[in-house]
Amino acid sequence: MSRFIIGVSGASGAPYARRVLQVLAGTDHELDLVVTDSGAKVLGVEEGVNLTGDVEADFAEMSRWLDHDITDRPRFTWHHSKNVGADIASGSCHVDGMVVVPCSGGTLARIANGMSQNLLERAADVTLKERRRLILVTRETPLSLVHLRNMVAATEAGATILPASPGFYHNPTEIDDLVDMIAGRILHHLGAGDELLQVWRGR
Repeated sequence: MSRFIIGVSGASGAPYARRVLQVLAGTDHELDLVVTDSGAKVLGVEEGVNLTGDVEADFAEMSRWLDHDITDRPRFTWHHSKNVGADIASGSCHVDGMVVVPCSGGTLARIANGMSQNLLERAADVTLKERRRLILVTRETPLSLVHLRNMVAATEAGATILPASPGFYHNPTEIDDLVDMIAGRILHHLGAGDELLQVWRGR
């Protein structure tokens, strides 16, 4: 059993976060979820998730969204993004990896430059300094030179940049097929399994 941090920031791409969480919630892995205020707004716009700040109501809402009961809280911890005193803000807390999905341009910039302003960014900073897996699922297009330089800086610090840019070689027939392709790559690079991985077999 591994422990993973899932961060959701304020970029378009909430369906990717949903699919990754759905798969991980059905495993024995321990999960820590951090949703920024902007991330919560995107969840509302793209997925109809209504987060109110009430713990019981929000756990019920997330369970509905994921179609999976996550009220088994010893395995699923939801941290407020402003709680920089959470255990995952310290390198002494062992986790096996972290993914930020989706990762906004601003979140990328702060992680790349070590300027954490909330728990998500602090946890990413810790993940880098402890030489653990950090995957940033960026979703901006087109990319400015600022974005590109921040991606280089994050990569040099040890992060993996995994743009939400699905391929088509698996002949997708619906949006969920495209979501699964990216989710599969995320889970593979996180070391959380290859259940959704689309492998090119050659022609």
